[in-house]
Amino acid sequence: MASLRSARPLFGLVLAGGESRRMGQDKARLRRGGQSQLAYIAHVLEPLVDRVFVSTRADQQSETERSRFDQIVDRYQDMGPVAGILSAMDEHPEVDWLVVACDLPNIDALTISHLLEHRSPDQPFSAYGSSHDGLPEPLCAVYTAASADIVRGFVAEGIYCPRKMLIRSDTLLLEQPVPHSLHNVNTPEDLEDTVLGGTS
Repeated sequence: MASLRSARPLFGLVLAGGESRRMGQDKARLRRGGQSQLAYIAHVLEPLVDRVFVSTRADQQSETERSRFDQIVDRYQDMGPVAGILSAMDEHPEVDWLVVACDLPNIDALTISHLLEHRSPDQPFSAYGSSHDGLPEPLCAVYTAASADIVRGFVAEGIYCPRKMLIRSDTLLLEQPVPHSLHNVNTPEDLEDTVLGGTS
């Protein structure tokens, strides 16, 4: 599909390289109906972007669920989600990136479409404000090709938190069209309170 509001291609990046320590099981492989959480997110993104990639660590490449998708393997260590984001920017520097974490069970096509339709053509980042505190939600956001140097600058300063990067940058903030659509799951307790495709 043609990218919205930009002449550049728009690729999707599903962040699935975490270790899921607090959850005690791989969050990307949590089942929701007949598919994994990772597959669900990837399939939501596919009609809305030019290509979808899954961000993984090197030791996850052959894992059954991740190997179903095009992967971008982390080139950086001990940096959290920004390792995946920077690795994608390194591999395809000419595109804008829609970055989405794999642990957002409530995310839907409306939330993604609204972000893409209203993203800024001029600002390096476009994101939703958190329903909790109004601060940027950096793991459902658009990172333009021009934002790569900004991200690298923060990393050079020892700042690895994507939220801090967006707070300190020229970021377009949007209101979420679907309340709670960006609530994530980090622990078994979170999972008990969240419905995944009709099963908890």
